[in-house]
Amino acid sequence: MQFYVVCLGLVASLPQLTLAHGFVSGVTVNGKWTAGSDPVWYYYPEGTAPATAGWDALNQDIGFIEPANFGTSDIACHKSAKVGKNFVDVKAGDKITFYWNTWADSHKGPIINYIAPYQSSAGSLQWSKISQGSIVSGNTWVTDQMIANNFTSSTTIPKNLKAGDYVVRHEIIALHGASNDNGAQAYPQCLNLRVSGSGKVAPTSGVVGTSLYKRSDAGIMFNIYGSATSYPYPGPQLWTAAN
Repeated sequence: MQFYVVCLGLVASLPQLTLAHGFVSGVTVNGKWTAGSDPVWYYYPEGTAPATAGWDALNQDIGFIEPANFGTSDIACHKSAKVGKNFVDVKAGDKITFYWNTWADSHKGPIINYIAPYQSSAGSLQWSKISQGSIVSGNTWVTDQMIANNFTSSTTIPKNLKAGDYVVRHEIIALHGASNDNGAQAYPQCLNLRVSGSGKVAPTSGVVGTSLYKRSDAGIMFNIYGSATSYPYPGPQLWTAAN
């Protein structure tokens, strides 16, 4: 019966999957794989979905958060996200690699990474930005590099980050429609981290998700089809105190 229910869910999702939007299927740290949330969790009988480090969201359409909803908690970890049950084990200073299931080459945009002290409610998470990337050269963006690298993107956990439980927020903002108001597409993906090490620096001035972006931000309304050589990142400044 479980297999049948899951298959029904997959079939129901097929039209949306053809849009080539994506999600983070998991991460690796020092070669160890930890699963993220697969949107098919929704189609399992209650209480039987696999436990993962990823936050389960109502993104079965493999969709996005539109700028009109940046003022809701959905922007934190995707639509109606619920906390993951497992944790990614990582040491401060380790590289973490995110594996997207797919991505469309037309969906160019920045990749931004945040970290927040662990909370079980998406709306309570206070985010500090730890890395960001956008235009590489010409019309090549970090999303193009991600596709070329087998749909993977990496960041480094700050080497002096205090040990403890955190949530990492890995996000692509697709800008192919962003020359129009409400045209950008945010794809936030959250996973729980259990950080070890001797670091002493904890985030102290994070930003709740609802305050990260405004629909009028220069990096949210942005024309990727022009001749821009730089990109005005939305959100707070990089947090470097634990680097």
